[in-house]
Amino acid sequence: MEIVVVGRHTEVAERFRRHAEDKLAKVTQLAPYARRVDVEVTRENNPRLSELRERVELTVRDKGPVIRAEAAADDRFGALDLALDKLTERLRRARDRRKDHRRRSNDVIPAVDVRPYDEVAAERETEAAPATLAEPGDAVEHQLGDSPVLIREKLHRAEPMTVDDAVYQMEMVGHDFFLFIDKESARPAAVYRRRGWTYGVIQLDTQVDGAEPVTELT
Repeated sequence: MEIVVVGRHTEVAERFRRHAEDKLAKVTQLAPYARRVDVEVTRENNPRLSELRERVELTVRDKGPVIRAEAAADDRFGALDLALDKLTERLRRARDRRKDHRRRSNDVIPAVDVRPYDEVAAERETEAAPATLAEPGDAVEHQLGDSPVLIREKLHRAEPMTVDDAVYQMEMVGHDFFLFIDKESARPAAVYRRRGWTYGVIQLDTQVDGAEPVTELT
């Protein structure tokens, strides 16, 4: 399993790289087919955020959905430990879900491949970022006029899936929302987190070209 450590607007010392590699070697215990773990370190220069100035984001790229976790602390070693705790919990949940799917393998409901696209080898965060989004995985940042607001855009490949699968993938990446194509209606949709364990779903009043609504057997 490859472990890639990069710094975003900061340098990453060799000592931290070795520490991250030692810590993340245990990922294979919960994700034996993981191909790579990306470690992105970001430093916040705002003195008001000194207690959260170091942020670490971990991304496991496996055969299934991408699993991500992030955390912030006053130093990157502490942030790594916090992020790894979150990642470990999500990997356990993903493993348990795979086991549950295998137990229900004889159901009459047809299997649906909901794996996301295979993202590019590493997320490119350089000054040479593409000016336009041409391929899935492309990302670009630009400033909003003369304001300090920074807009980050990223292109994803949409995969038809059920609401249940969309909620699952949202939980695995640790986001508060997830965009997808609803498999049953063929409409662009977004699932989002509400209070507690409740979720909401928003659909657009249009259908994706080439996608057909699917009614699964029960």
